[in-house]
Amino acid sequence: MDALILSRLQFAFTIAFHIIFPSFTIGLASFLAVLEGLWLATGRPAFKTLYMFWLRIFAISFGMGVVTGVVLSYELGANWSAFSAAASPVIGPLLAFEVLTAFFLESSFLGVMLFGWRKVGPGLHFTATVVVALGTLFSAFWIVSANSWMQHPAGFTRLADGSLRAVDWLAVIFSPTFPARFAHMTLGAYLTTALVVGAASAWRLLRDADEGEARLGLRMAVGMFALAAPLQLAVGDHSGKLVLHYQPAKLAAIEAFWETRAGQAFHIAAWPDRSVAANRWEISIPRLGSLITAGDADATVKGLKDFAPADRPPTAVVFWAFRVMVGLGLAMIGLGLWGAWLWWRRGGPERSRLFLMACVAMGPAGFVAVISGWVVAEVGRQPFVIYGVMRTSQGVSPVAAGPVSVSLLAFMAVYAVIFSAGLLYILRLIGQGPGTGAREPPPDVGRAPGSALAAAPEDPAPEAAP
Repeated sequence: MDALILSRLQFAFTIAFHIIFPSFTIGLASFLAVLEGLWLATGRPAFKTLYMFWLRIFAISFGMGVVTGVVLSYELGANWSAFSAAASPVIGPLLAFEVLTAFFLESSFLGVMLFGWRKVGPGLHFTATVVVALGTLFSAFWIVSANSWMQHPAGFTRLADGSLRAVDWLAVIFSPTFPARFAHMTLGAYLTTALVVGAASAWRLLRDADEGEARLGLRMAVGMFALAAPLQLAVGDHSGKLVLHYQPAKLAAIEAFWETRAGQAFHIAAWPDRSVAANRWEISIPRLGSLITAGDADATVKGLKDFAPADRPPTAVVFWAFRVMVGLGLAMIGLGLWGAWLWWRRGGPERSRLFLMACVAMGPAGFVAVISGWVVAEVGRQPFVIYGVMRTSQGVSPVAAGPVSVSLLAFMAVYAVIFSAGLLYILRLIGQGPGTGAREPPPDVGRAPGSALAAAPEDPAPEAAP
């Protein structure tokens, strides 16, 4: 393999590991803000216990996200110097804004979250939690903005030396596909966190059906499934229609459309083969493809044969990655509806052992869906690193394959150790559970003086502190 393929593999490997952590911490930071706000509003100690428990996991995940993210900056200079030289006048400020408005904000107030519980008042501590949650969203805003510009560049001009310059910063930041992609990423992060919280809570309930904190965590997760998963489907559908308009070659690869025709069929499964420019076999529903992609069953949708062979994305990878993402999304919707029905008719989702096992099984689904969506977005953009402006082959550094292969193998070895250790430690914490220091009181216990709530300690037990 040459340096281009190896550099692409290296960046794909490192960013696939990195994206796992932001997609979790974005949702978890907001979850922590909700937990602390509910504790301050209600005084229920179970909210505080859950907060202290998930705060430790957030701190570990945040740290691992920072470590894996630093590597990407190194690769942009070492492996993609031609791209960086041409696009840094446009991309560079967006990434700088991410550091200034998000990372500094997160890191500054993260210290108050982790170590300020007994040093600042509850109001200031809650403010710090909210600011960290907002910081994670700001970070996602700028990263998705930069990536959306690469998907559909706008507001720039090309100079005589080939470098790019921004002429309209609002057009650069808010490129046409950005709002839908930012909403899609944010909802994906919230669903990823909800699936992990639901899986951890269900795991605890399978061992102790009376654990109040786990029951509360499960119900909050089910509420997020039921609300966010259907909304994510609607946002994803809108994003897909934007792809049809701005990146028709990617849309054709997603759906394995080879011929341009009216009333395209929807391929449930297929074997796309670029060598023959056709599907070897397919299981299809007539006319549904045009209805889903264009909103009209009789609409004419372009096929890949309308594009030069050199401009066609790797079809099979994009086709199957999209179906993995959508299939998991539909499973999330089904899990949310199932949990809501159990809550409505059976008194609570924790009463069904089968539902608890399904929640545990779905725990990693959010991460798989996020990575699959990233594969669709990035591989579907090929052969361009900046769509329609710069080919990926033009952005790679003038380096030999040998050094790139050595660094790729080194990253794989280091990531295997770091990721395995971090994951095992997080799973160990989840297995231990939030503890028994603050059980949820019976429904008839109020906040009157002398009640269990009034007698609950203001500070968590030392072992519960991060």
